[in-house]
Amino acid sequence: MNTAAPGLAAPPRVPGDLAMWFFILAELTVFGIFFAVYGVARQRDAALFAAGQAQLLLWPALLNTLLLIAGSATVAAAVRAFAANLVASGRRYLLATLLLGGGFVLLKGWEFATKFAAGITLSSSDFWMFYLSLTFFHFLHVILGLVIVAAVYVHARRGAYDAANHDGVETAAAYWHMVDLVWVVLFALVYVAR
Repeated sequence: MNTAAPGLAAPPRVPGDLAMWFFILAELTVFGIFFAVYGVARQRDAALFAAGQAQLLLWPALLNTLLLIAGSATVAAAVRAFAANLVASGRRYLLATLLLGGGFVLLKGWEFATKFAAGITLSSSDFWMFYLSLTFFHFLHVILGLVIVAAVYVHARRGAYDAANHDGVETAAAYWHMVDLVWVVLFALVYVAR
């Protein structure tokens, strides 16, 4: 809602709920520590980590990267649509985000299943401990993101959001962007960097 006097610019504001931004900061801190510890462990035993990485399939991780980036694009489009009072379009973009995130969950679940079927566990090696811990921790964040976006979608279907009130959509989008950002870093560290 614009509270500025006519002719004056609206004061800057944080989109969405401020509590979510504190939560995002905390989550990014946890992932940052996890990534730093991974980097130290990898540096100490580069051969072990290279051997583990050689067993990873790149295509599912790349496809998951594209799914999450596309999900970020659709959730951002949802925010813009609600801000422009294009409510039906906003709902469709939220639904698209759910479908893209669901694709990530299915593909990542398949990838976990193939690793477990091959006998890979947290105790298989330091690489697999980090791989499974990092990717599963992120996987849980994607599921939480889907729950948040689904709740916003349900509220949107009930007419809760429009141009004057779409903070809930912005909050969900902020969390989804965090999930996407963490995956891009994780993808680069675990799947690509050698």
